[in-house]
Order: sequence, then structure tokens, then C-alpha cells
Amino acid sequence: MASLMETLIEVLEQENLEYENLFNLSMKKTAVIVSEDLEQLAKITDEEQIIVSRINHLDHQRNETVNDIANVLNKDVAKLKIVDLIRMLAPRKEEQARLAAVFDKLQASVRNVKRVNEQNRELIQSALDMVQFNMNVVQSMNKAPETANYNRGAYNTGDVIGMSNKAFDAKQ
Repeated sequence: MASLMETLIEVLEQENLEYENLFNLSMKKTAVIVSEDLEQLAKITDEEQIIVSRINHLDHQRNETVNDIANVLNKDVAKLKIVDLIRMLAPRKEEQARLAAVFDKLQASVRNVKRVNEQNRELIQSALDMVQFNMNVVQSMNKAPETANYNRGAYNTGDVIGMSNKAFDAKQ
């Protein structure tokens, strides 16, 4: 049981380190989104995928370890939480303190990543909204109403408001 708890603590520490790496990368991503550097954004996204893959692997290890602990304790794995394990470790204060500390750090890291990712999502949404607005402006220029200008033969000239067919003449 002691080795299982040690394994759990080590996995949680590694998972916390990966979330801290992801947080730092997300902070860099914010600056890249603001500067609109798509090449750097693609690189950061690739790095994020690698870290997320490592987190998924560690998460799988953590679940296996918790399953093993639940079997040893004869508890239902679906109902066994880290908080419950912390309470059960009351007689072993050192392990309890280590598990509680790493669990708190991990929760804080996950909250930080979630907060920055939400901020990045909003920045990207704002950028997409701006692109859509610009596209609408360009499209509406092509669909501006015609003027009621007539030529000598009483035909509509078909001029569009705000649009001119005249090109800029640099010689003038």
C-alpha cells in the first residue's frame, strides 16, 4: 500500500509539472495570438499536443494506481477520490501532507491552464469576429445601391454609391 501511495504521489507530481508546462505555453500563446503570428501559433499548438499526450499518459497511470489502491482497500473505485485517500492517510502524516500538497498544486495548475485557455479562446473568437466583419464590409461594398444618375439617352448609368470606376492617375 505504501508503494502504491508513493507511486500515486509521483504520478501526480509529474502531472503537475506537465500542467505547469502547458500553462507556460498557453501564456506564450496569448502573446502570439495578439501579435497574429500564425506560424508561431502553429508551432505552439504542436508543442501543446505533445504535452497533452504526456498528460493523457500520466492520467492513465494515475487511474491505474487509484484502481490498485481501491482493490487493496476493498473500496469502489468509482467512489474513491483523492480527497478520500488524503483522509485515510491521517495516521501517516508525512504521506498525507505530501499527497495533499501535490493535489492542491495540481488543482491550482489545472485552474490556471483553464483560465488562460478561456482567455485565448475569447481572443481567437474576437479575431474571427473581426475577420467576419471585414469580409462583410468588403462584400457590402460590391452590393451598394445604384444611384439614380441618368445619361443623355435617359438610361440609368448604374453608378454605385461610394464606388468609382476611375483609376488613380499618377501622371496628374
